Amino acid sequence: MKIGMLTDSLPHLGFDAMLESAATLGIECLEFACGNWSSAPHIELNRMLESSVARREFQAKVADRGLAISALNCSGNPLYPGTEGARQHDVTVKTLKLARLLEIDRIVMMSGLPGGPGDSNPNWIVTEWPPECRTILQYQWQEKIIPYWRNLAVVARDNGIKRICLELHGAQAVYNPSTLQRLRNVVGDIVGANYDPSHPMWMGADPLAAVRALGDAIYYVHAKDTRVKPIPAAIDGVLDTRPASEVGARCWNYVTLGFGHGEAWWRQFCAALRMAGYDDVLSIEHEDSLIDPLEGVRKSVELLRNVTYR
Repeated sequence: MKIGMLTDSLPHLGFDAMLESAATLGIECLEFACGNWSSAPHIELNRMLESSVARREFQAKVADRGLAISALNCSGNPLYPGTEGARQHDVTVKTLKLARLLEIDRIVMMSGLPGGPGDSNPNWIVTEWPPECRTILQYQWQEKIIPYWRNLAVVARDNGIKRICLELHGAQAVYNPSTLQRLRNVVGDIVGANYDPSHPMWMGADPLAAVRALGDAIYYVHAKDTRVKPIPAAIDGVLDTRPASEVGARCWNYVTLGFGHGEAWWRQFCAALRMAGYDDVLSIEHEDSLIDPLEGVRKSVELLRNVTYR
């Protein structure tokens, strides 16, 4: 397996400094965030689309440091009701077009989440009761999610995309293996999983079991950890709306690799991936607010070196 990194892990560094740091840390490939929820600190999407010179310079700088580009990322919510959804859809399509120009055939994103009938904000339905939940969910899938993704799959194929890697994330229509399979049944195997184990960790699922269930539907992997704090979680459960800045009060937090689950667990995770047929990039996504990003990425690289099959 290869050790990669989502470039948003080091947002405080400029492009050149980020590349130099990644190479020094022993990272082999980079996943570039192009916009939507990311501020895209390391790529100028419109300039890259417009200028072949900018694209050549970009690719040359990456290659000069012995790095490769593993994917482009445009995670956001293109299904957001109204103009915000249209804006994010535009960024998504531009990212698909840039991938074609850079000869990249893998995109990382999220499914998006629409509202219910008449809603001006997204609505994540996670229970089947009261009865209106079923009505809203049916509307979302039949009227919004399925039509949107049928269209986007065509646009992706037209731009040479072979794999759309959906991060199974909370507050998204596709957030677990079952909802991913529901979408794949409609749009086909151009859609697969960007499997990030940090999300099922807080949702109460077992990533090792999910990896076995997903099998060859795993197209990409984010390496990120979660620490669930037993006492707060035992009191309130894991549905936590306290701000991420309130680290001490929350029931769970995203942490540096190894700070939530030790090397033994990550070794099992990598073994499960291999058994499922995945022998590709583990893309570090650093979101631990209690540690310096460079130090967090360094510790994550060290852990992955110790647990991966290479």
